[in-house]
Amino acid sequence: MKLGARIFKTGVAISMALFLADLLGLPSPVFAGVAAIFAIQPSIYRSYLTLLDQIYGNLIGAAIAIIFVLTLGSNYFTIGAAAILAIVVMLKLKLDKPVPLTLVTIIIIMDSHSIDFLTFASLRFGTVLLGIISAFIVNMIFLPPKYENRLLSSIHSVSEEVIRWIRVSIRHASDHISVKEDIEKLADKLVQVDQWYSFYKEERSYTKKQQYIKARKLVLYRQMIATSKKSLEVLRRLNRFENELMELPQHFHMMIQERLESLASYHEQLYMKYVGKLRPEHSEGSGKDAILKRNEVMAIFIKEINLAHEEHEDEFSVYHLMHVLSAILDYEEQLEHLDLLIIAYLNYHSDEVDSDLENFI
Repeated sequence: MKLGARIFKTGVAISMALFLADLLGLPSPVFAGVAAIFAIQPSIYRSYLTLLDQIYGNLIGAAIAIIFVLTLGSNYFTIGAAAILAIVVMLKLKLDKPVPLTLVTIIIIMDSHSIDFLTFASLRFGTVLLGIISAFIVNMIFLPPKYENRLLSSIHSVSEEVIRWIRVSIRHASDHISVKEDIEKLADKLVQVDQWYSFYKEERSYTKKQQYIKARKLVLYRQMIATSKKSLEVLRRLNRFENELMELPQHFHMMIQERLESLASYHEQLYMKYVGKLRPEHSEGSGKDAILKRNEVMAIFIKEINLAHEEHEDEFSVYHLMHVLSAILDYEEQLEHLDLLIIAYLNYHSDEVDSDLENFI
């Protein structure tokens, strides 16, 4: 099992919270460690938002707990009622994320057998607050990884796997069940890609120039993700309509195979172009030639439909084949749009491409 940065930071935050609570002589330092668990986040920006939310939430929870104890006393029923009220208030204020720690705060404050209740409540609240702050400090000290590198690496990895399966599937050399299982795994990986994109989007840029460059990168990476999703859709339809594709006339099947091979190579070259391994003007898969090939495929397809009508053949396979061709055309259009975005970006910011990105392509 891989020891991730968040796992490491969680352990450090717990240790730090327990140490500081013990150093300050706070009673029950374990509550500081519990609070640190809830407050740890993968990025500095999310940690800052969490810090504010947790402080607001715990202030609300502490206030409700103190009011209930001073007016209704502390027992099983009042603790439950206070928890219900806290949840309702938090949801009304759209503070749903800190609800678990707020409930912990209510329980540890209302579990009081001390005569000086207000002092007891203040110490418990301070202990929880110390855990939240400890987690924030750890997030500040242990800087998160460069999410741009992870984002591009994950996008490229998914695309490479999809392209490899497309090349195998169109030659009918793949196992149907294996491809279907891998499609689901690749869909899960794309969910993780979206998560990396969110983390990268949340990274702060401190100058207007950096903000402008990052805004263009975000558009570019979003299109890369969209293109990868379209390629996965092509693979999904190739797998679903495998039998219908096998029944195609040989020349038409070869036409689709060559077109998919061309698009797969085009997709691979776009990543190389982005990191500077290909010239920006190199656009093998776009332009007038691509449009001619696209029109040629569609013309042959229409011809085959007409032949099917003349020979009174079953039109069911033709109907399903349209799904495959529409996915291929969508994929091609996404590739061409991605190519234009890469060229536009390199024309203005070719010096801003991180040299470390070349290692992932």
